[in-house]
Amino acid sequence: MIKDITLALVLAMAAATPCRAAQAPASQAGADYVIGPDDVLDIAVWNNAAITRTVPVRPDGKISLPLINDVQAAGFTPMQLRDTLKEALAAYISAPSVSVIVREIRSFKVSVIGQVKTPGRYELKDRATVLDVLAMAGGFTDFAARGGIVVFRQEGGTTRQIPFLFDKLTTKGGSKNGGQENFCVAPGDIVLVP
Repeated sequence: MIKDITLALVLAMAAATPCRAAQAPASQAGADYVIGPDDVLDIAVWNNAAITRTVPVRPDGKISLPLINDVQAAGFTPMQLRDTLKEALAAYISAPSVSVIVREIRSFKVSVIGQVKTPGRYELKDRATVLDVLAMAGGFTDFAARGGIVVFRQEGGTTRQIPFLFDKLTTKGGSKNGGQENFCVAPGDIVLVP
């Protein structure tokens, strides 16, 4: 009972604690949004209804459009993709005016596995902290090793293990006295609760 009350209070704090920009990935830290696989984009070409359309970003990170076929979209901001499309369409259309709007964000997915009540893959629409995703997963089971939580994060070709010391965060004084920070998760993170 006391564990559940403590967890509820900590999770309520997490909802009120915004992600710190220094810990968020570039796509989440106030920088422009970076398009990812599974996102849905509105591509509009002024005065050209044949090319204007809503397109999904495929798992390989590309979109398909008439005339220019496959174009890499994942990894670019909407403005960078707009410039790429303008350049590609210039061979077919005189001075094309293109806009790219992210209609649906579907690429920000985080997995929570191990000793949580509802393990699974969660699609996020906004910044979230480790505590936020633990709350989405229903909190801990009775057998969870709260002091051994690890976040696995892909960085280039390697996987980094970031310890999340839940017990330090929830002790009196928490992060103010050199304890654990409730940091933001990044797309593709896996949170393991042993």
